[in-house]
Amino acid sequence: MIALIQRVNYASLSINGKQYCSIDKGLVVLLGIEKSDTRAQGERLLQKVLDYRVFADAEGRMNLSVSAISGQIMLVSQFTLAADTGRGLRPSFTSAMPPSEAEALYNELVRWFQGLYPNVVTGQFGADMKILLENDGPVTFSLSA
Repeated sequence: MIALIQRVNYASLSINGKQYCSIDKGLVVLLGIEKSDTRAQGERLLQKVLDYRVFADAEGRMNLSVSAISGQIMLVSQFTLAADTGRGLRPSFTSAMPPSEAEALYNELVRWFQGLYPNVVTGQFGADMKILLENDGPVTFSLSA
């Protein structure tokens, strides 16, 4: 499982030209689910996202987590993170979990995460989504389970 996190000042997500959700200061989390991933791995990874220190403290050092600043999180499924890009010029998605299984796991993780941290909004699994954001820094990290 892979989470690409971006520290943002704001972000909005649209589906079919209509705003679906938005956040202010916080993290946009793109989540890629691979064939062998489990709920336990996802819970560990999302806990890491919640505790990862990427926000500035009073001295300007990245010592604060999104939960420490009461920031918001936009969690979006992103199967392309599971792509194998090692050969050729076209990505292979053989390591990505099949959509029906990935959707079930993603939905379980969303319910768990929203129960743990109330400031979480999500995209819609499998939808063609457009995300508009202002990356703060820019600060972007790739985390894995």
